[in-house]
Amino acid sequence: MNAQELRGKTPDQLREDLVALKKEAFNLRFQQATGQIENTARMRQVKRDTARVLTILNEKAAQAAAE
Repeated sequence: MNAQELRGKTPDQLREDLVALKKEAFNLRFQQATGQIENTARMRQVKRDTARVLTILNEKAAQAAAE
């Protein structure tokens, strides 16, 4: 997921994506702890996607406050 497609989403859709990413991160941490994780690079990707969603949400909130 890239920033351009995230900017086209509404804040509610972004919050839904954020919840899904946090659930996935939890599951990946659980898999890592039990030694069952197959794709370790996915953890890094999920962290970055989470940060990206939070950044876009903050940008939208700042823009709404400025108006």
